[in-house]
Amino acid sequence: MKALVIAEHDNKTLNPATRSLVTAALQLADTVDVLVMGADCNPVAQSAAKTNGVAKVLLADNPACKHQLAEALTPAVLQVATGYSAILAASSTTGKNLLPRVAALLDVAQLSEVVRIEDKDTFTRPIYAGNALARVRSADPVKVITIRASSFEEAAVDGNAVIEPIAVSAVQQMSRFVSENLNNSARPQLEAAKTVVSGGRGLGSAENFALVENLADRLGAAIGASRAAVDAGYVGNELQVGQTGKIVAPDLYIAVGISGAIQHLAGMKESRIIVAINKDPEAPIFQVADYGLVGDLFEILPELEKLLA
Repeated sequence: MKALVIAEHDNKTLNPATRSLVTAALQLADTVDVLVMGADCNPVAQSAAKTNGVAKVLLADNPACKHQLAEALTPAVLQVATGYSAILAASSTTGKNLLPRVAALLDVAQLSEVVRIEDKDTFTRPIYAGNALARVRSADPVKVITIRASSFEEAAVDGNAVIEPIAVSAVQQMSRFVSENLNNSARPQLEAAKTVVSGGRGLGSAENFALVENLADRLGAAIGASRAAVDAGYVGNELQVGQTGKIVAPDLYIAVGISGAIQHLAGMKESRIIVAINKDPEAPIFQVADYGLVGDLFEILPELEKLLA
């Protein structure tokens, strides 16, 4: 059996989620190929080729694919889909936009947000905001799957796969790229960070969010936030962790002033170690925390920062 992994990238750098997809794909197939679609994206293909377990990297380098629009990427996927028993992409904006279209054109169902692969036909995915796990079975000849990358370990970087350029024969012009606003930061990317410090409504203001930023900088961590903090205007929604935000599973997750609403827990409860700082000993966040500090965050965070210094 063969599986095809759709690479996540920005035309320059391979997103680490791709290596997690390779790990998932190897549970479904003996042979795993990676499809890199973009413009001037050879560095991405080179990086993908170094991923352990990858047999071949298919490189579709076309200016129409530069901005990762589903209408432009779909023809390239369908062009190479023959012979693959599974097609996988990350449960990201790109993956969620692309794979439903691919699945429909292949006349198969799509399996979304898969967190565990039981066998080649059976998968586990979260439902009810992550409060329950559903085991689903597919009889389709081709499995089209979006994978929650945080649920799978990244494949090692010691491979040497061959890179095979492919020509995209047809590109749909049903949509056009207008603009994008990127959040540029020297801190690690939220979804891929090994340590995340998140702030909630308990911080009280956007100015007080500097306490979270200072702690994150001490730890070399990414910054996250609860929906309440985002809705209150403390930070931008690109930092929101939760069911309607980013799904993270770092080695260390520190929740500061976050009560632990179901929506937020759905986005971070798979973290390896969870530390909660909250003045309310009955806060739901303590039910999932490995370590809890009950107290005033305005006293605890400056003290913690001093200790780390």
